[in-house]
Amino acid sequence: MAESGYVRVEPPVVSAYTIPADGPEADGTSAWDTTTIVVAEVTAGDATGTGWTYAPAATADFVREQLTPVLTGRDALSIPAAHDALTKAVRDTGRPGLACRAISALDIALWDLKARLLEVPLVRLLGAARDDVPVYGSGGFTTYHDTHLAAQLNGWVHGQGIPRVKIKVGEGWGRAAARDVARVRTAREVIGQKAELYVDAGGAYTRKQAVRIGRVLAEHGVGWFEEPVSSDDLRGLSLVRDALVCDVAAGAYGCDLAYFARMIPAVDCLQADATRCGGLTEWLRAAALAQAHGLEMSARGAPHAHAAVAACVPNLRHVEWYHDHVRIESMFFDGALDPTGGTVRPDGGTGHGLLLRTPDVEEYRVA
Repeated sequence: MAESGYVRVEPPVVSAYTIPADGPEADGTSAWDTTTIVVAEVTAGDATGTGWTYAPAATADFVREQLTPVLTGRDALSIPAAHDALTKAVRDTGRPGLACRAISALDIALWDLKARLLEVPLVRLLGAARDDVPVYGSGGFTTYHDTHLAAQLNGWVHGQGIPRVKIKVGEGWGRAAARDVARVRTAREVIGQKAELYVDAGGAYTRKQAVRIGRVLAEHGVGWFEEPVSSDDLRGLSLVRDALVCDVAAGAYGCDLAYFARMIPAVDCLQADATRCGGLTEWLRAAALAQAHGLEMSARGAPHAHAAVAACVPNLRHVEWYHDHVRIESMFFDGALDPTGGTVRPDGGTGHGLLLRTPDVEEYRVA
């Protein structure tokens, strides 16, 4: 580290990889058979930090063309200043969507880099509020037949001892409500009565439909109803929340603090995704905003990107142990966490503890 304390950021190295799914996947509103991860590596001094987002491969070009000139030469230890500069740089482009995911990958890399420069675990740099981070198994895609669904849920609950799981509902934009209910019934039978059962409709239902289905799901002990209606329909979320006994959650598409401020009056638990919302910097701000309003925070997707930061907020509910992202992160990084028992401990090594297996994943590279 330079004696002045200023550590110059070098031009980021960014790459994109597309990985086939291990089977056809769908939720209430979309279907897919591949997932693309965009990885940003930021070097300063003798350390390199790694961040990532799940986004189109064009995100890599956006980083190279629009954000690299802004970040290069900045002080690696002054992350709020770098984050502010990156955010201002996309004002004309528009922050939501691809631009914010690009910023997210860089911000995650910067926090990892700072912790490595200081030779401490990221959770120590941020300041831990807990040792263990609760996770919930997440998958249960609408394309799964009952046998596949049962095997996945059984693996989480009875194999790994994860006492909370989530499945997708809302199939076909809410046009298969009877099958949704049947799949929830199957899920409950598989996991037993003690495990927590969650559902994610992905915004597929109408307001009244969500209330009707939510009341039926309550009979099977569903305690978490994610995006029962579109997350853009704040009034609808509020109406559904007030009509049901289960918790209503949303916020996964948030990309700035103003979005989360608007979302808070409409949900029982706020979600945020550090790979979408602007990185760990904005995720922490959203968590503080939720705490100020008496709400808990849940990390959406990318569990290895969230583990350390999730351990550092007192109002955390849990982290999503999302099937697609867990599979990719376990393939791409050394240092993947073990969720056995329903929690992870993000305290291994310096930074976030993950190292990219560049040679091993080269076959998936697309940009």
